[in-house]
Amino acid sequence: MGFLQAYKMAIKSIRNNKVRSFLTMLGVIIGVSSVIAAVAFAQGSTKSVTDSISQLGTNLIQINIVGRNSNRSITYEDLKAFSQENSEDISAIAPQVSSSGTVKYQTKNTETSIIGTSPEYEEIKSLHVQSGRFLLDIDVEYLQKVALVGTAVVNELFEGQNPLGKSIKINGQIFTVVGVLEERAGGQDQSEDDQIIIPVTVSQRLMRSAAIRNFSIQATTPETIDRAMEKLNALLFDVYKDENTYRVFNQAETLSTLNEVTSSMTAVLAGIAAISLVVGGIGIMNIMLVSVTERTREIGIRKAIGAKRKNILVQFLIEAVLVTGIGGCIGVLIGVGIIRFIIEGMNIVPAVYSIPWMVLSFGISLLVGVIFGMFPAYKAASLNPIEALRHE
Repeated sequence: MGFLQAYKMAIKSIRNNKVRSFLTMLGVIIGVSSVIAAVAFAQGSTKSVTDSISQLGTNLIQINIVGRNSNRSITYEDLKAFSQENSEDISAIAPQVSSSGTVKYQTKNTETSIIGTSPEYEEIKSLHVQSGRFLLDIDVEYLQKVALVGTAVVNELFEGQNPLGKSIKINGQIFTVVGVLEERAGGQDQSEDDQIIIPVTVSQRLMRSAAIRNFSIQATTPETIDRAMEKLNALLFDVYKDENTYRVFNQAETLSTLNEVTSSMTAVLAGIAAISLVVGGIGIMNIMLVSVTERTREIGIRKAIGAKRKNILVQFLIEAVLVTGIGGCIGVLIGVGIIRFIIEGMNIVPAVYSIPWMVLSFGISLLVGVIFGMFPAYKAASLNPIEALRHE
């Protein structure tokens, strides 16, 4: 009996036992689709965060002051003067004083994020206004109580009114709205659109905190970022005398760390989902063993008319591989459907169709068919033809 005939007999067996064959495939279908969907979710989450970070550019440097026991703190003026002296490496610097606060307009109020910063923040963070203007140097210098509001705050407080020129209260103090920030997250609460930006000098008084502990710095080019970081580290060490008092890092380092973490997360999610493939393989083995028992007399007849041991082995092995192969194909289609209609359709995370993971999960399903189909096939091939013919 040739391979083609064994293949035809395996197909016939699958067709004659459609329900049993489907139940055999089910574990593989669930396993393959779960792997594809889990990896797509992990990679989509990674892409969402990575894109947000990449929008800021790879020449962005962050300084965080973490120590609180130093006799001296570096100021915005110190770093601004330093950036002017090193203009070939540093193009802009913006302080950040962040907190949350209550914002009120007439009878309505909401809790939102408040960021005190300088005009350079617009360039460094690529955060522009859709109407009105951004902060000016005069606002920072003369402590002007002006505010830029995100679209989530606009939606919450103004209900279709133009907020420009309106007076709002931030923690009880009156500010004039001079700009509306560009929408970045669909105007949703707890997002980039849910914030208010005010001059850093005003925020220091509003929050009763003179110390600025976070700075965003833009290197002139990605090529000068290492040199800029070296100079900033030297400046901060000269001020604080302790490397544990501050942190200097850039976006490239953040992206590298993020990629390492998400690669591990993807592998873990895929591993968890792949467990169902193993469970499916065990199901295949069990049902194939039942099939061998049911077809014992058939196997005996075939052996009696000349079928060799290897012919029986090949037939049952082909049958197991076909079942897992068909299940793998269906699983891939369902996995793609989950990405298209659930992950992308419901806008959970960006859709990522990972061809390597689809091929890998399908390949594993075939491997499962070979591994777990081997024992039933071997058992069928090892049957004694005389005993098989006596089987009822």
